Amino acid sequence: MTTKISLSPTGDPWLLTPGPLTTSPETKQAMLNDFGSRDHGFIEINRHMRERLVGIIGGEADFVCVPMQGSGTFAVEAMMGSLVPQDGKVLVLVNGAYGQRIAKICAYHGRATEILEWPENEPVDAGEVDRKLAADPAITHVVAVHCETTTGILNPIAAIADVVKVQGRRLLIDAMSAFGAIDLDANAVPFDAVVASSNKCLEGTPGMGYCIVRKETLQQCQGNSPSLALDLYDQWVAMEKTAQWRFTPPVQVIAAFNQALNEFDAEGGVAGRHARYAGNCKILIDGMRELGFVPLLPDDLQAPIIVTFLMPVDPNFHFQTFYDALRDKGYVIYPGKLTVAETFRIGCIGKLGPEQMHGALEAIETTLNELGVTNCAAAA
Repeated sequence: MTTKISLSPTGDPWLLTPGPLTTSPETKQAMLNDFGSRDHGFIEINRHMRERLVGIIGGEADFVCVPMQGSGTFAVEAMMGSLVPQDGKVLVLVNGAYGQRIAKICAYHGRATEILEWPENEPVDAGEVDRKLAADPAITHVVAVHCETTTGILNPIAAIADVVKVQGRRLLIDAMSAFGAIDLDANAVPFDAVVASSNKCLEGTPGMGYCIVRKETLQQCQGNSPSLALDLYDQWVAMEKTAQWRFTPPVQVIAAFNQALNEFDAEGGVAGRHARYAGNCKILIDGMRELGFVPLLPDDLQAPIIVTFLMPVDPNFHFQTFYDALRDKGYVIYPGKLTVAETFRIGCIGKLGPEQMHGALEAIETTLNELGVTNCAAAA
């Protein structure tokens, strides 16, 4: 019997991962031209991109967008180093690997840090944050992950923001896996800054992060950053003065991102993107449950970004063999990143729809049969 192979229109496998992601042919095509970083055309693309990103959160009145070369973690580190002064104190809310990474960044920068931690399958408790802030007036900043990619759990960012505001502190948000697909309204949710990247839910290519930050906050940050390359204040001042990047920008990535933003607008913005991803997520979870797999999270905590499944108890199931067999059929999934259990992850984002999700489920069922896996229930 011939194994059915499914590939994207450009001959690539479908990426059911947290990023990099499957991008549209048009977004790929936009990368084929070279731009001078000081050309008027590129400067206009960059200006328009910054304005559009601020518009996604409804922040035109108070916020500015400062892009940075590098992956999302570069932007997170730029935010922490630039917006938290050397005598500040950070409360990091942790329920997964990316919260832990933020705490590590703070340690590298020598910032005083407190950590509030929850199990990876539990959301942040805003009440506990409130109590911690009341007990420690030295804390100046709170940083939270909107959607923790470790599990796909959605944290209650609005409730956290309300608590932080009442306590008179500043909130910084890592929205890497949420921005563009899960609503974040700057007029309803109080925060100082949010970071995301050019790939993930906006479906561009990796290589650029950005911080959308209150202009009033940014104006107070000169001299905070321990890094030249990651200094948001210096990057912002230079961009406002010259309309150019301080150092060589990722011009092809930005051109592709401009096309991806066009597609985002055409799909209906955050609401349209969320609807497609939520449909993908439902197809995936329903289909995996039919095959016997157990999702880590209950439905009410699951964001429609990436789904974590517990490893099957069946002795014939070996993740790397399973992964390789799916890759050979045109579908790439992702290993787990938990400490509490053995897991693997399947993404719902990128240029994917019902056809790809059903195709992935068919490939998974075929692979299970090939491997002789008959029991996908999780170990106790």
